[in-house]
Amino acid sequence: MRKTKEEAEKTRSAILLAAEALFLQKGVGHTTLDQIAKAAEVTRGAVYWHFENKAHLFHEILNQVRLPPEQMAELLSADNHSEPLQTLRDICVDALVNLVHDGQKRRIMTILLFRCEFTDDLREAEDRHNAFVRQFIDLCEALFQRAAEQGHLHPSMTPRLAALTLHGLVIGLFSDYLRDPDLYHPVQEAAAMVDAIFRGLAREWPLCN
Repeated sequence: MRKTKEEAEKTRSAILLAAEALFLQKGVGHTTLDQIAKAAEVTRGAVYWHFENKAHLFHEILNQVRLPPEQMAELLSADNHSEPLQTLRDICVDALVNLVHDGQKRRIMTILLFRCEFTDDLREAEDRHNAFVRQFIDLCEALFQRAAEQGHLHPSMTPRLAALTLHGLVIGLFSDYLRDPDLYHPVQEAAAMVDAIFRGLAREWPLCN
């Protein structure tokens, strides 16, 4: 019985790996379950044994990692934010650097941003992604509100405008790196680029206590 469970898990892992590779290469919409089964060297029936359909398989691929918007939202929720702008800055830098070190996260984020056509059967994945984006923006707004109360937010910025600006610019850095990993080097350059964003959002940067 144990051997059967181990074999089943091995088959499931092979299907997930094959699907990830094909989704990255061809796009989710242009990949069929037959192609996935062939790449995983299993039968189509084996694919259906583990996954209800392609949408279910795609959701399980997303569940293998914590995507950057999700991780960033979780970290913002957990931190006590004694220095809200420094907290935001560090989380953004770490998220960019982590793309370099976590190949699977990088591949899955690439699929989500560039290889996924959000058809009706993938609407749940789109809704999940959008929910975490909205959560991240709302949490950023709350931190920028705290920064404003401390006198650290640039006077031309409202907390909401600052949150939307930060999200848009950081997502742009994510997208550019995933589209072309040779465009810039997050380990060496992410901190400087994020600091440049915060110089436009903060009254002074770095903060002077």
